[in-house]
Amino acid sequence: MENNTNLLTSHRFKQAVLTVLTFLAVFLIAKSINEFSHFGQRSATDVQDMITVQGKGEVFAVPDIATFSFGITETGKDVGEANNKASTKNNAAIKYLKDAGIAEKDIQTTGYSANPQYDNTQVMCVKYPCPTQTPKIIGYEVTESVAVKVRNTDKAGDILSGVGSLGVTNISGLTFTIDDEDSIRAEARSKAIADAREKADVLAKELGVRIDKVSSFSEDGGGVAYPVFAMQSKAMDMAGNAAVAPEIAKGQNKITVGVNVTYRIK
Repeated sequence: MENNTNLLTSHRFKQAVLTVLTFLAVFLIAKSINEFSHFGQRSATDVQDMITVQGKGEVFAVPDIATFSFGITETGKDVGEANNKASTKNNAAIKYLKDAGIAEKDIQTTGYSANPQYDNTQVMCVKYPCPTQTPKIIGYEVTESVAVKVRNTDKAGDILSGVGSLGVTNISGLTFTIDDEDSIRAEARSKAIADAREKADVLAKELGVRIDKVSSFSEDGGGVAYPVFAMQSKAMDMAGNAAVAPEIAKGQNKITVGVNVTYRIK
């Protein structure tokens, strides 16, 4: 009788333990499912405990590189003749640039084309049907274009004048840039971050909270404002004298960086 009682008691104990374990397993599974479903989501309280501000930084710098381009266009009865004429002028211009101290790496051919020229004279048709008129090739036109980078900007005017005196067809696109723009942009970025923090401190004081740490950061695309330059010259004066070097004002470039910073507050 006593053995039966002990067996019954042991059986009930095992059932109780199994029930408790089953309950705990169900509880843990339910909790895990709930946490997984909210993984990566912010609560409303988290969102309310942040402020976002914008900062802006500007840096002015004197350009240290000038760039321009020139073109040469020549014609001939065939491609060879037109090409020889263009190459002669192009070689003379490149030699002048190198003699002026321009490195070979800063002289780049950016375009070359050779196109036929047609006689588009129309023959009057007096009898129908009019014969088909095939345009006649009367020659060829060769065009070469070259881009130049001048690292001594003080010499840009003299170099423009010198190239212009060699019979090139067109000189254009003079712009001033900064060689190490990344360092200038980094300086502007630091100013933008400091500006954002200053705004955040003021806002936090007005709200009666304290800045904790940065939650997120993003940078807006900045830009360089190129100055307007002045060129006051002619390739030749009225008396046919040598070209006068243009007066060029390189001014300053402005680099602007904007940032968006989100701070946690407490």
